[in-house]
Amino acid sequence: MKKIFLTGASSGIGLATARALLENGHEVWGTSRDVSRLPALEHLHAVRLDLTSPSSIAEAWEAALNEAGFFDVVINNAGSGHFGPAEFLPGETLRQQTELLAFGPIDLCQRALCSMRKEQRGLIINLTSLASRLPVPFTAAYNAAKAAMASFTMTMQLELGDSVIRIVDLQPGDISTDFNEAVLKNDDPEPEYQGRMEQAWRVVSRNMKAAPKPELVAARIVRLIHETNPPPRVTVGDTFESVIAPMIFALLPPSLRVWGLRRYYGI
Repeated sequence: MKKIFLTGASSGIGLATARALLENGHEVWGTSRDVSRLPALEHLHAVRLDLTSPSSIAEAWEAALNEAGFFDVVINNAGSGHFGPAEFLPGETLRQQTELLAFGPIDLCQRALCSMRKEQRGLIINLTSLASRLPVPFTAAYNAAKAAMASFTMTMQLELGDSVIRIVDLQPGDISTDFNEAVLKNDDPEPEYQGRMEQAWRVVSRNMKAAPKPELVAARIVRLIHETNPPPRVTVGDTFESVIAPMIFALLPPSLRVWGLRRYYGI
């Protein structure tokens, strides 16, 4: 049995992961800004956490760590998105997305590493996104924050060297959850962007409906925590998104990358 700290455990990938971990005999400290949304399950400990608040992170981590004694695995999963043109992206929205998707998880990584060094063991799994490499139009804040988290994760991997503590960058592609329902949108888009925004959203919505269920990601996480030497980066999704598209994208010159993504989204 492993003791696991999991952010964003009340819905989507986080909830599916919590259930999968519990089914495999692990004990989970699952977080949510609203703990009433967490299911009442045996061995699931509810932790209130707001990743945009440094004081909330400190309080939640210390309380959970005191209760658990030690976490074998820390999973940074919580997140949300924003949809609107980058040109008119409000500064407050950019800050909120960066705090939620990068600054908060980085804070937890640092706290987890401090604890894991004392025990000389541990695994951190950071769920970034395939969008860190293949940006989705009109989600600039999300793309940028996830790319920052992916880069920070790789930097930690470099710096840890041969440490027994492992860090994995887990990059889901499109996964069929209620994520899109919670995405904040510009209520009154600028006229020059409206048509392209509507077209891009149609593609995003279509992809989400046809995407694999969050249990696919949960199953991959369960396998990762049992691996002795997990890979530094894992992409999860359908075959085209997780294997073919990233491979092709990496081989293309920058101009063709932009052209290809614009054609894909029809903008």
